[in-house]
Amino acid sequence: MTKIEEFQDLRPLLFAIAYRILGSVSEAEDAVQESWMRYEASGTTPRSVKAFLSAVVTRVSIDVLRSARVRREHYVGQWFPEPLVTDPYSDPERSAELADSVSMAALLLLERLSPLERAVFVLREVFAFDFTEIASTVGRSEAACRQLAARARRHMDEGRPRFDADRRDRNELAARFFDALKEGNVDGLQELLAADVQMVGDGGGKTPQWGKGAVVGAVKVARVLGAGLPWFFKIGGTFEPHEVNGQPGAIFRDRGGLVLNTWSLDVLDGRIQTIRTVLNPDKLGHVGPVADAWAVYNEAEQARRSQD
Repeated sequence: MTKIEEFQDLRPLLFAIAYRILGSVSEAEDAVQESWMRYEASGTTPRSVKAFLSAVVTRVSIDVLRSARVRREHYVGQWFPEPLVTDPYSDPERSAELADSVSMAALLLLERLSPLERAVFVLREVFAFDFTEIASTVGRSEAACRQLAARARRHMDEGRPRFDADRRDRNELAARFFDALKEGNVDGLQELLAADVQMVGDGGGKTPQWGKGAVVGAVKVARVLGAGLPWFFKIGGTFEPHEVNGQPGAIFRDRGGLVLNTWSLDVLDGRIQTIRTVLNPDKLGHVGPVADAWAVYNEAEQARRSQD
């Protein structure tokens, strides 16, 4: 097998590691590409290509995360990870676990960890690397890595997201939710929402928002959605149900098919607990060509006012 064939075979795993450390599709892809360049330039043949490339992509990701954190401190509004609509890495025996580890809720929890803790946690808890491999990867002793893993696990356990175990039930609830959304059925929406549901958007200060912060409560969320979304559909807006970050969700598009935003739903106890929307155009380019959100909003508002 050639170097490029070995690399391509491992690319899905490398991307999966990088994305979970970085929470950014574009930065994860850059980290994977940098790993290839270093592997290609290496004059030695590693005993384990997987171990070598996993170590390289982890180190690159840690460095990128350290600089990214400074930028995120100045981010306008709520910061969410870039939405992941297709995960190239799969393991049928651990598909549910892998999907939950890439959820928006889990990635936001990982943001609380230091870059080193985050990397150790991802390698150990998500991909089951042994501590010898992890120690070699991050340049710490095995004992230190065990401490980092324990500390990270403790922080994660304090707020670990819970989801309904049956993925089919989650998807059926999401389908009912989006049907009610398209119909503008406020009562139907409210029945599917948890009493303390939160709807939060990440626009990066570049797009229209639901409000200054989160919309909280089943009544308020249902009313906001029931008031605004019908006009979006009347001007030709569409959505396609699609798994987003391993959870039920959708991709919304303007009448020309350009990407407007993504939605991800957290479902627990038969109700939608959280609705997270990513609207920042800088985070949507990998999903497809991006729409002008302000133009769509203004057209919908004009349509609404013409009916008043």
